[in-house]
Amino acid sequence: MKTLQKDKLTVKIGDSCEETGKAAARDAADYLSKVASGGAYINVVFAAAPSQNAFLDALLRCAVPWERVRAFHMDEYIGLPDGAQQSFGNYLERRIFSKAPFKSVHYIRDCGAGPEELCRKYARIIADYPPDVVFMGIGENAHIAFNDPAFAKFNDKESVKIVELDEICRRQQVNDGCFRKVSDVPKFAVTLTIPALMSARKIFCVVPYASKADAVRRVFFGKIEEACPASILRLHSDATMYCDRDSAKYIL
Repeated sequence: MKTLQKDKLTVKIGDSCEETGKAAARDAADYLSKVASGGAYINVVFAAAPSQNAFLDALLRCAVPWERVRAFHMDEYIGLPDGAQQSFGNYLERRIFSKAPFKSVHYIRDCGAGPEELCRKYARIIADYPPDVVFMGIGENAHIAFNDPAFAKFNDKESVKIVELDEICRRQQVNDGCFRKVSDVPKFAVTLTIPALMSARKIFCVVPYASKADAVRRVFFGKIEEACPASILRLHSDATMYCDRDSAKYIL
């Protein structure tokens, strides 16, 4: 894989989405195994999106000390019915949470009946189990989790909050095949904030597909600013972005 460096951010580029996902999974499994070898439990935050499919599938095939991993997810729609396929908790349950023997799995959906209660309770859980590792992607608008440019705060005082999704973000959910039309996409969500994500010791950011190429370009060449939320990754002490040639076409 080709490797680039921008400030503190390492970018690894594979020839395909599958190669990129496998490389990220190998690196992640190695890191988790190293940390767990000392007897520690590891708090890991997972992203839910089709862009993560190859990575999650490959991770399940790796030797991972799952019994030492406490699993979390970084965001969830507000207003979807129970059991909705588009729910991020349900997606992760299907893709990985039900397929590996985790120490524990913590769903946002289980934290209360209303959005404010979800935020309060999940924030308490995050405070009890601070993230050690984050598996994330970035959006077409360069968001991380659901911190869209209009709501992204690098110095957010909250660890979990309610946000309104912007038009680009909601359209991406349609482009990804998760919803039939933009009006079907919920307008609000609960998300871990940028400081909560950045507090992790290690970040693996998996970003395939040509639809993410402009966002990758902005992260790599643009200013570090809240208008491009993922640009903050360039300041993290140990973050790696994994791209394929389609998503990295403007930085190669």
